[in-house]
Amino acid sequence: MLDLRRPQVMGILNLTPDSFFAGSRISATDDLLRRAETMLAAGAAVLDLGGYSTRPGAAEVSEEEEKRRVLPALQALRQRFPEAFLSIDTFRASVAAEAVAAGADILNDISAGTLDADMVATVGRLGVPYVLMHMRGTPQDMAQHTHYTEDLVTELVRFFRDKLAALRAAGVVDVILDPGFGFAKTSAQNHELLRRMDELRVLGLPILAGLSRKSMVFKPLGLTPDAALTGTVAVNTIALLNGARLLRVHDVAEAMQTIQLVFNTYSTPSSP
Repeated sequence: MLDLRRPQVMGILNLTPDSFFAGSRISATDDLLRRAETMLAAGAAVLDLGGYSTRPGAAEVSEEEEKRRVLPALQALRQRFPEAFLSIDTFRASVAAEAVAAGADILNDISAGTLDADMVATVGRLGVPYVLMHMRGTPQDMAQHTHYTEDLVTELVRFFRDKLAALRAAGVVDVILDPGFGFAKTSAQNHELLRRMDELRVLGLPILAGLSRKSMVFKPLGLTPDAALTGTVAVNTIALLNGARLLRVHDVAEAMQTIQLVFNTYSTPSSP
């Protein structure tokens, strides 16, 4: 089991040619294994592997192409690092099922089951932990779905409660919540959500914060993703203070240092 009583780090491994942060793109197995080894040595508790870029306006990727990218990579990671926690970042039930068969331990779904009607039942059948993320629309059109008729956090709490009920009915036991920073939210909404993220703890589940090098970090500073490490450390610090128990990042060593300093300063952090 992944122990989230103390905050942990999830390292991002992108098997995509068009991820928003060019420095995270991986195209060869040797590069994948080197990066994975570096992340694990730096303290990553989970490696999150994805073959479908979900940046705003990202191009569609076929199911066959997504499998071609991630399944051999998962097998290589599982063979080289048999004790590592491996996560598959996908919203497709068939990809999820084959990825778990290939060695994935955790399912990270940006769509909360909204983009594949078979996903919830598949997660229940697979019996793996599930990262439940808030998003509206698709990666191609989510920027058009940023209007919320009532309070943003209230809508997220209602969304999560409804999705959790369906997951529990399907037999899913272990769930991690992801507020979905950058997904169907404006920059102002992202920052409001970060400021109020602790309100999501009313649901009693651990929270994942995926803020690494995103536009809400680099655009206000007039930077690009490759120059956004310092800003990422800053927002990750805020996330930890507001209850995050898992940081999804490109830069594992810096995230581990952030956790260590925050944890040392607040020696008895609140439970999720």
